[in-house]
Amino acid sequence: MEVILLERIEKLGQMGDIVRVKPGFARNYLLPQAKALRSNKENLALFESRKAQLEAANLKRREEAEQVSAKMEGLNLVIVRQAAETGQLYGSVTGRDVRDAVRDAGYDIERRQVVLDQPLKEIGTYGIRIILHPDVSRMINVTVARSVEEAERNAKAAAKAAAKAEAAADATEAFEAEAANA
Repeated sequence: MEVILLERIEKLGQMGDIVRVKPGFARNYLLPQAKALRSNKENLALFESRKAQLEAANLKRREEAEQVSAKMEGLNLVIVRQAAETGQLYGSVTGRDVRDAVRDAGYDIERRQVVLDQPLKEIGTYGIRIILHPDVSRMINVTVARSVEEAERNAKAAAKAAAKAEAAADATEAFEAEAANA
């Protein structure tokens, strides 16, 4: 089935593109979400007449998403869950849990904006992508821990390890520069 995209769809196309998709994807997702129109002469003429309005609305939504993205810069979230001594969680952290944590931090997002390839099942720090607009996404750090204190200890330990690695890299560069000059 061919459809006319009304907005950018990741891995599919840009606004105004006529793309061929499977009928189920069009019927169950693109058409009900008003992300596309069936490709025919009437809808093509309708799209051309509304193109300027659609682009203006899309630009406005993108600017708003970029502002929210700038505010989210450096956002680190802590999610507390029960876990075994091995670090395995009793249950898992899902997109809904991440959404709730982001909402608690003061940002209004939906679950479908959280991109999790698979549920988080172990204690640790994860980089999770939040899609604010088809053209704007932000990576946030989510730390899953048994307690807030444990998350703070792990963050301090990670910062020390990063500082040591940076110092070692600087020392290696200095040694190599000294060896090159000799």
